[in-house]
Amino acid sequence: MASEKRLAVLESMTASGKADSFGWYALALEYKGLGRHPEALATFAKLRERDPGYVAMYLMCGTMLAGLGRPLEAREWLESGIVAARAAANGHAASELEQALEALPPPQSLP
Repeated sequence: MASEKRLAVLESMTASGKADSFGWYALALEYKGLGRHPEALATFAKLRERDPGYVAMYLMCGTMLAGLGRPLEAREWLESGIVAARAAANGHAASELEQALEALPPPQSLP
């Protein structure tokens, strides 16, 4: 049950306020890996609030949302990630985010 121990450590770190952005990101990924998507999304959102320039979260959260059948939310995360990646001059991440965005179904037009 290494996953449960890892989860407990990450939850403790983030609750104590001692976690850096990677700690929050790791916690979100741990929740995602356990299929605890609401907790993963909440943790990604908290990380985004704390450190909007942490580029890696946008791809992971966006692809998670896409996989959950939530393309509009996925699109918003991916588009925001592209902006953050470009601001950080991270062309590789921007390219990955653009590819993930292109893989989404086109947004449906509202009546």
